[in-house]
Amino acid sequence: MTSTTSTQELFRFLEDRFACAQACTECARACALRASLVDPDASERQELVRRKGIMCAEVCDATCRVLAEDSRMDEAGLRAQLEWCRTVCLECAHVLDRHPGAEDGAAACRTCAATCTEFLGTLG
Repeated sequence: MTSTTSTQELFRFLEDRFACAQACTECARACALRASLVDPDASERQELVRRKGIMCAEVCDATCRVLAEDSRMDEAGLRAQLEWCRTVCLECAHVLDRHPGAEDGAAACRTCAATCTEFLGTLG
């Protein structure tokens, strides 16, 4: 492999990592916003939306921190974090699908899950 190829692969890896972190941030924001809009005395269904939104926001925030920081996490740890984030985002999207007015949050969750999947593809 040439030095140019290595440099191009590194740039692609960093771009994918940044795109994933950015998607996680957007998903966290959308889920936190959705969770804050739910009435504290709401029905059980709305409580599920709130809990899933908070959990998704926390997982996305943690994933973004892992991706943004120069942590010493090995590839297996990074892969596990990304897979966890993708799973939680998809679960949250399914819950939001059943809640009127939550379309933007569901879309952000799906975008984040897709971006995590794409980034996983760049790992060895």
